[in-house]
Amino acid sequence: MEGIFGNHWLFAASVAELPEPGDYVTVDYGPHSLILVRDDNGGVNALHNVCRHRGARVLTEQSGTTGNLVCGYHSWTYAPDGTLIHAASAPGEKFDKDCFALKRAHSRVVAGLVFICLATEPPEDFDAIIPTIEPYLLPHELNKTKVAYQQDILEEGNWKLVMENNRECYHCDGHPELACSLFPTWGLSDGLIPPHLEEVWDRNQTAEQELQDRCDRYGLPYRVIEELNTRIAGFRISRESLDGHGESFSESGRRLSKKLLGDLPDFRLGRCSLHLQPNSWFHMLSDHVITFAAFPINERQTLVRTTWLVADDAVEGVDYDLDTLTHTWKQTNLQDANFVALCQKGASSPAYEQGPYMKSEYQVEMFIDWYRQRMQEHLA
Repeated sequence: MEGIFGNHWLFAASVAELPEPGDYVTVDYGPHSLILVRDDNGGVNALHNVCRHRGARVLTEQSGTTGNLVCGYHSWTYAPDGTLIHAASAPGEKFDKDCFALKRAHSRVVAGLVFICLATEPPEDFDAIIPTIEPYLLPHELNKTKVAYQQDILEEGNWKLVMENNRECYHCDGHPELACSLFPTWGLSDGLIPPHLEEVWDRNQTAEQELQDRCDRYGLPYRVIEELNTRIAGFRISRESLDGHGESFSESGRRLSKKLLGDLPDFRLGRCSLHLQPNSWFHMLSDHVITFAAFPINERQTLVRTTWLVADDAVEGVDYDLDTLTHTWKQTNLQDANFVALCQKGASSPAYEQGPYMKSEYQVEMFIDWYRQRMQEHLA
């Protein structure tokens, strides 16, 4: 918690969760609780959810709307920027309210995604990757989306196991719903294709070429950029094809919402996939966006929050069916939670000994390498 979550930029929410000034969400990273509140200028303030009087939690709900922030214990009252504006029975002139504002964390909004950093001095190279990832994300215009659904799953496993599980498709036979649209050859390359996936690989290659031609026509970036273990702000971004009709995460690959996002010209644009160390991954499609965040609870439990975003003018029951929209990843998340729990139980055994990584699990190795580098720097 100190070396990773206390030092690095972390995904917290999307602006769609904070559409209006005064809207807030609370997020927890282990012992840290933070309030994210939208200000009048469209920015997001990140405040430690700890009253400066005697430490009570200021806001106890996961989300809501507020004018000022009022602690429920002794009614100390703070402005949305954390400034203390009222403390009943304060000791006169000797009490300087300016000294008792809520403590702040750093916050950044990148293409509609809200990140926070708990460190006194955040790593600088996060700024360096923004010009690389924004061209992939901006066409989806997250500032013009709304939350269709949010799912919280408490996974019975360490956050590292959650991230490792997400970084490989070696286990994707265990995701029958996802395999309808996500090619199970993800992470493989020529020479690594097992015989039973050769036909799928050929279909994937054809779909990939068609997607690239379409992206070239529309001026959309698609190439894989992978720096998962070569910089502090480790990331991977790409635009990749989907199976079937290539539009969305459905049984047929067809769109799940009738409304295109942003200024995208076509539904058949596969998925823009972004992975960021240490706690998030994203799928951005033409018809909806899915954000994923891993929030460590303790060394054996992790809250995984999945949020489905649709165009802000999309109407449930008219433009999309909520159960159909969320079906694939609801099921996939439950399956992943089971895999993570199995790993936590097994890896906790005194008999556990690490086996070899398969070549398709190279991103797991990169994650572990990134983690090792960051912790060595921290401990030094």
